[in-house]
Amino acid sequence: MIQQTFGRASAASRTGALITPEAVAKTLGRHFDLYRYRSPHYQTVMLRSLRDLWRGPHDRLLDVGGGTGVIAQCIADLFPVDAVTSVDVENRFCDGLTIASHVYDGERLPFTDGSHDAATINNVVHHVPVAVRAPLFHDIARVVDGPLYIKDHATRGWVDDARLTALDMIGNIAFAGMVRANYLSMADWEALAAASGYRIAAVRTDTYRHGLLARVFPNRLEIAMRWERR
Repeated sequence: MIQQTFGRASAASRTGALITPEAVAKTLGRHFDLYRYRSPHYQTVMLRSLRDLWRGPHDRLLDVGGGTGVIAQCIADLFPVDAVTSVDVENRFCDGLTIASHVYDGERLPFTDGSHDAATINNVVHHVPVAVRAPLFHDIARVVDGPLYIKDHATRGWVDDARLTALDMIGNIAFAGMVRANYLSMADWEALAAASGYRIAAVRTDTYRHGLLARVFPNRLEIAMRWERR
């Protein structure tokens, strides 16, 4: 049997905390100097969108494709959740995280059946090869007995794909993140959810950019969803 390890969330996060730029920067700034003087607007909006979809509290949350682990750390610090574990196929996790972190082979999540009661997947699915997506979600369903909270993108065609590629380059290269992607339309998302045994229970968009940036990179490109079992 695989030994389960869970990072413990703070006592305050079990009832939830205000998701403000200052609160998010406090967590991010422990790991990246950049956020000691730059406001994390994008991350704050993303976390607020996920929180608006939240149907917890959740005792044990799994963050899939966690990258550096800092967004999972923000969830542990700010959301009504008892314990958070982040998993990825590469070890890019920051030092000093209070959450648990695991590296796995990309095929079978290293957790026992039903060991978590919710999952988050943030800006990850568009980087997962198309043929691997449904098997990934089937394995998530094996270890997660509850809803999935997904932050990602929705494309309407090649112009949006070009916009999203530029956004990925801006947001990921500095953190050694993946740029190669295949973006999903809302029809793709609905088909993927159905093929994985889920339904899209709620979708949320929000204001990630203002002014000229919002005209070049429309806010409709950014979506958050809650998936529930069919």
